[in-house]
Amino acid sequence: MSRNFYILSGTLLFFALASAAMTLVPSAFQPELPANGSLWRTVAMFLLLFGLISALIGVMSHLFEQVDRRSEESRQAARRKRRGPHE
Repeated sequence: MSRNFYILSGTLLFFALASAAMTLVPSAFQPELPANGSLWRTVAMFLLLFGLISALIGVMSHLFEQVDRRSEESRQAARRKRRGPHE
């Protein structure tokens, strides 16, 4: 599950960098695109924000999956220990 958030985060961050680079391109090279640099900066800022939020969600879900897996492993080890070596 966290891998999907990492992929989403990487994609959003890539498009944020592309949007930020569009502010550096002169308006003559953008015939039918918005030439306003502040619009590109705003789009880049929101894409960066959403990319960082999705990365945070990916990290947190990975941590919770790891905690859940380790608690299940310790629960199974405790159960084996209680049953003894004869089973």
